[in-house]
This record gives sequence, structure tokens and C-alpha cells, in this order.
Amino acid sequence: MRFLFSWLKSDLRASFSLGFLLLLLLLSLAAPWIAPYSPTQQNLDVPLAEASAKHLLGVDDLGRDVLSRMIHGGKSTLYASFLAVSIATLIGVPVGIVAGFRGGAIDDVISRIIDALLSFPAIVLAIAVTSALGIGLTNSMIAVGIVFSPQIARLVRARALVVRQEIYVDAARCLGASNTRILVRHVLPNAIQPVIVQVTLLLAAALLAEASLSFLGLGIQPPEPSWGAMLARAYQNMEIAPALMYPPGIAILLTALAFNTLGESMRVALDPTMKR
Repeated sequence: MRFLFSWLKSDLRASFSLGFLLLLLLLSLAAPWIAPYSPTQQNLDVPLAEASAKHLLGVDDLGRDVLSRMIHGGKSTLYASFLAVSIATLIGVPVGIVAGFRGGAIDDVISRIIDALLSFPAIVLAIAVTSALGIGLTNSMIAVGIVFSPQIARLVRARALVVRQEIYVDAARCLGASNTRILVRHVLPNAIQPVIVQVTLLLAAALLAEASLSFLGLGIQPPEPSWGAMLARAYQNMEIAPALMYPPGIAILLTALAFNTLGESMRVALDPTMKR
């Protein structure tokens, strides 16, 4: 806890980024109470209405309040990002630890699979997996998590290769500790640190992936809101009402920037060589 406060105090960018993300999370959780309208409520008498006192961010082509959909869409977008990164971590950490600790043929096979997956463009592979699992927000984020897992696996494998050569690992082995105990008690805790930083960076990537898949119609399905789906809808009416693209576009930009800034700051804080 002391490290957290000293880190945030020494880096204002990290403080602002974390504050922005916490505010966004609170707004998303309180969406049913603070949103002025239902996100699916339509008023076809005023389609594409500009911003006014009743609708602060205007109305989309189906007469739905943009501000309400932005607030509710934040919950879907954050859920998608955290789901994808959680799946990537749950898959990537065990695979990377086993590959790095065991070495030999197991490492060779796992490394070749990781290299094969990393050779595909992430969004193309995500579209392929989504097509196999079925269209929907949860399925699309499972696909994104599978696509991101090789990045975490490779990172953890590289760290495990270093940790297994440490003296304390040799000492534990000389004292009769089993491979499982060494793996769980010594290798895993010391190999997991880079993952903490990588997770914050992947949250930004997952947010952009969700927006891309929703934009293509493979993510969240109408009438439920998400920022990517709103951007896709606004794109269809860009010539008539270009202002509709700004709220979801700016929200995606700022949230991704906050995740990236937080991850970069954390990387510097945890690595003394980068501080110098």
C-alpha cells in the first residue's frame, strides 16, 4: 500500500489515469440511476437531433439519447476488456510457466505454437475465432482473450527461463522440494511481475479490439449499447450528423490512453533501471 501511494504521488500522469478509470467505472456501475433515459428508449419524432438541454449529447438516428447510451455502453466496454484480459492471463500464465520451467521438448512445442499464433494479425484471428464460437459480446471477448494469451505466455516463459537458474531455486531443489512446489512457491511469484504491467497494456488493446469487433457487427448486438457499436452506427450517418462520432470515439481514445499511461508508469516504477 505504501508503494502504491508513493508511486501515484510521484507520477501525476498515473494518478490522473487511475482517477479517470475509477470515475469511468463508477459511472458505469451507477448507469441505471444516473443515465437520464433508458439506453434503448426510442423517440422517432426527433431522429438525429442535435445537442440540447434535454439531450446533452444529441440523439442518434433511432431517437435514442446518446449520453444515456454512452454511460451504459461504458459498462459493456469495460466488461469486455476485463473479460478478454482475464482469459488471456488464465491461459497465458500457466502455459508460459510450464514452457519456461520444464524446457526441452515441451518448451519447443509450446514455443512453436505461440510463434504460429503470433504470426497472424490479432484482429483477423479474433474474427476467425468469433465466427467459430458465434456472434456476441462474450464470445468475441473470449476470442480476443485467446488471441492475446500468446503474448502473456511468451512474456512469462522468458521470465521463468531466468528465474529457474537462480540460486534459491537450486537450493530448494537440493533440500528435496518437488518440481511442483518449486514452480508454485518460487518460480511463479517471481515470474508474474511483468504480467501486472502487461495486463494494463492489454486492457487498452482489448478495448480497441472490442470496439473493432462491435464496429464490424461481431461484438455486442443491437439494441444493447457499447462504444464500438455506437461508433459503427454513427459512421452510417457521418455525412448527416458527424457529431455523433465524437462521444464514443473520444471515450475510446481517452480510456485506451489512460490504460496505456498507467501501464507505462507502472513499468517504470517496477523497474529501477528505467527510473535512471
